[in-house]
Amino acid sequence: METVTGAVTHDAPHAAGGRQGRPLIVTEDAVLLDDLLRLCAAAGATPEVHHSVPVQRGGWESAPLVLVGDDAARRVRGAARRRGVVLVGRDQDDSGVWRRAVEIGADHVLVLPDGEQWLVDRIADVAEGVGRPALTVGVVGGRGGAGASTLACALAVTSAREGLRTLLVDADPLGGGLDVLLGGETVEGLRWPAFAASRGRVGGGALEESLPELHQLRVLSWDRGDCVAIPPRAVRAVLAAARRRGGTVVVDLPRRIDDGIAEVLAQLDIGLLVVPAELRAVAAAGRVASAVGMVLRDLRVAVRGPYAPGLDDREVARLLGLPLVGEVPVESGLLRPDGGKAPPGASARAPLARFCKEFWERSLAEAGTA
Repeated sequence: METVTGAVTHDAPHAAGGRQGRPLIVTEDAVLLDDLLRLCAAAGATPEVHHSVPVQRGGWESAPLVLVGDDAARRVRGAARRRGVVLVGRDQDDSGVWRRAVEIGADHVLVLPDGEQWLVDRIADVAEGVGRPALTVGVVGGRGGAGASTLACALAVTSAREGLRTLLVDADPLGGGLDVLLGGETVEGLRWPAFAASRGRVGGGALEESLPELHQLRVLSWDRGDCVAIPPRAVRAVLAAARRRGGTVVVDLPRRIDDGIAEVLAQLDIGLLVVPAELRAVAAAGRVASAVGMVLRDLRVAVRGPYAPGLDDREVARLLGLPLVGEVPVESGLLRPDGGKAPPGASARAPLARFCKEFWERSLAEAGTA
């Protein structure tokens, strides 16, 4: 007998007006109620509790998630069928729980304590109002100095300018810090070392609010301390939290692949390999592509000029055996005469910003989110 069964074929309904509703608990079992309240607290949610179907109009129908104790299955049998109902029991050997789940139209049967982590995640999704995950794009240089960090910043700045919730993640501890490139190294907010002890689930909303906000986007970068590695489980938890918030996530990747970076690659939708159009860079990029491609299925090449004799962007893509995104324009004037900094992609009319806008339009359309 599995702890959780039944395929998830639909999302739980959202509260009217796009607001996150409160999960509904229906049970008279005091011990089970204590467990469910504890799990709701761990997920950051405050539930409504009833002994049977709520008498107020819409209480049963509008709750984003309904947790029905096995003791209450008979009392809710006549309630309107709806999505997002979980029948929660405690007896692993009770085969009748499946029949009762069918009678009330439950999506899942969950037996405590084995199913606790699954239930915490589901309740937390409800508390955060989770919808479609963020389109997550990683950018990696084919060699040192290829311009990957510049392109990552430009993609993030462009996404934010287009009105998308945007998070820029600096996954390269030796890269100098994307907050520096964006001119925000002194802005308050948490950096990677603060999340090194993270495990399990990280709240997406709390993560977003804790990070520095620069140019209408959030940035997760490195501090100036000695920490240069984050445990893989923490990387997994933080990036998963970022993706649950929707919009876009852009990750600046190092060329070395360790366990932490493998966790990042596993959550990417698209990878962009930035390659200067010269033979040594193409040779180096081939090795990077081979390593990255072991984890990431959708890796594409973005070529940066000037071009060596006999090379153009299509030839570079052919040599690497990767789909071509296009030529990355070189953007000059990132440092203003007054000493201030304009981030890459800041000028909407400049070639780099236009390149990034076209990339997002195509990629969001491919993902079905445009």
